[in-house]
Amino acid sequence: MQARSKAVWRTSVLAARRDRSDAQRRVEDDALTASARALATSGATVCAYIPVGTEPGSLALLDALRDGGIRVLVPLTSKDSILEWAEYTGEDDLVAADYGLREPRGPVLTAETVAQASVVLVPALAVDRRGVRLGRGAGFYDRTLHLADPSARLIAVVRDEELVDELPEDPHDIRMTHALTPSGGLTALVE
Repeated sequence: MQARSKAVWRTSVLAARRDRSDAQRRVEDDALTASARALATSGATVCAYIPVGTEPGSLALLDALRDGGIRVLVPLTSKDSILEWAEYTGEDDLVAADYGLREPRGPVLTAETVAQASVVLVPALAVDRRGVRLGRGAGFYDRTLHLADPSARLIAVVRDEELVDELPEDPHDIRMTHALTPSGGLTALVE
């Protein structure tokens, strides 16, 4: 039997996310926020993302990290196919950006700034138990995460059923070290 392609996986996951109720998403996002509070200590830097649409996570998660004394950086859209960063200082400082995203209006930090993070929360459609992450297919994270500190935890944030046994992998894919799910919390992934 032929394995499912990345395109088939993307279609399936996105359809399942659309079918989830707003109430169910809120419960899951609250659970992710509770788990995220323990990911780093005060004074640390965490790279995260601002969720859009049906992506797991919330601004409350970013606010909880900030309330814990953690510096939170989020990606900026770039035409160069590599992620630049800006500090997240709260919802009131966000502006509309390309691809339907929102981002801080603060100073632009270079792609290499990701090396300052002890934790990188990475949006994903799915992740497998080997650490293979399925993204949206643009490759922004795969072209940026090689700049992260080798000891940093690369954490795919997914819904419970999006942590799967095996996904298709391309040579350029950067593997995650952990998954963060609503019910399971932080799970180490095995290579």
